[in-house]
Amino acid sequence: MREGRIAGLKVWGARVTGVLHLMYGTVDHPVRLRACFFDETPNLYGARMPALVLTDSVLPGLTAGTLHVDGALRITCCRIAGRVRLAGAKISGALFANQARLGRLEEVCEEPVLQLGHAEVGADVWAVGLVAHGEVRLKGTTGGGQVNLDDAVPQNPGGTALDAETLSVGTDLRGMRLRTHGRFNLRGARIPHQLNLAYARLSHPEGPALRASSSVIGELWLREAAPIEGAVNLRRAQVELLHVPPEVWPERVQTDGLGYRVLAPHLPAEQRLPLLEREAGGYLPYPYEQLTTAYRTVGDDAAARTFQLAKLRRHRRAPPPYARLWGCLQDAAVGYGFRPMRAAGWLLLLLCTGTLAFALHHPPALKPSEAPAFNPLFYTLDLLLPIIDFGQEGAFAPHGWYQWLSYPLIVTGWVLATTIAAGASRSLSRQ
Repeated sequence: MREGRIAGLKVWGARVTGVLHLMYGTVDHPVRLRACFFDETPNLYGARMPALVLTDSVLPGLTAGTLHVDGALRITCCRIAGRVRLAGAKISGALFANQARLGRLEEVCEEPVLQLGHAEVGADVWAVGLVAHGEVRLKGTTGGGQVNLDDAVPQNPGGTALDAETLSVGTDLRGMRLRTHGRFNLRGARIPHQLNLAYARLSHPEGPALRASSSVIGELWLREAAPIEGAVNLRRAQVELLHVPPEVWPERVQTDGLGYRVLAPHLPAEQRLPLLEREAGGYLPYPYEQLTTAYRTVGDDAAARTFQLAKLRRHRRAPPPYARLWGCLQDAAVGYGFRPMRAAGWLLLLLCTGTLAFALHHPPALKPSEAPAFNPLFYTLDLLLPIIDFGQEGAFAPHGWYQWLSYPLIVTGWVLATTIAAGASRSLSRQ
């Protein structure tokens, strides 16, 4: 070997007719087999080498479970008809699989076409433009950098297209313009920075199209994504920033226990409320409370009150009829304490009605010699307000239909006073 050169195996454009068998073997120099054609599946199970490059090659499969690579592993632009087995591999550098084509369109494998479960990758997993006709399994994988699946297409209709359960990455999981046909499983994943699924298309009508329950994610982005076909499960997930436009959510969601600090984009409360009706578990108070907290964090107290009112209205559907009736009265009177001016409006309407009616027909005094001068305004106030006494109600007694008018005023006054007190008590307890 000439001075200054680095030893290694470098082959370009060869056809390998036999089996490349390096099972448990140790290769001291980098192996670079570019644009090669393999008749048989290479067996590199348990092998050790400084680097492995198979860029632009055509293979029937690749068996490399528990492979140890001190540098990078490249299957960039490879065409691999069968399964790529890299479970338990330890790659000190990066894994490059961009523009690779795995599996056959006409024959979806029952086993994953890419098995990278419980592997350790020291740097990035770069799979931009990857096309996988079958499951891509990253279950339990640990990456020191980011996983980049921009423009990738994993498809396994009716099953799991991308299994990243308990995946742990150092920075981001990118999936801009990602297309999945099958379940995208991120249960228990740890993504400290961004899970970026902008412009993605997620489809699994048979069940959850996106499952990220119990995951911890810095920022979850579904900006400009297509409406998700299937269900979404984000139960018990913890997200710092959640950016999902309302039109992206599917008809079935599971968000019980989902926690987030910032919700984007900031929209009127009315555009967020329909999502709460899609909860697969029916009425759950926690999603309402989480929305309330998020809007209060940005200072939108009016929207926060709207969510609380919506929660109480939704809860009202469950109790027995008598409790629902009392809830309806509280809602109509004071909006469960969130609309206090509504009660003032009712009182003003009744006050005007009573004042006008009794101004046209003065009720006779019970004791004319002792009665004060009749005042229709304060007489109506005496009827409406059960606590305040202006001395008018006890001094005059209406007759005929005016007497019947006084009864609804008294009853309505008591109802309004009770509901206002209940609403005020609820409002103070929230404080």
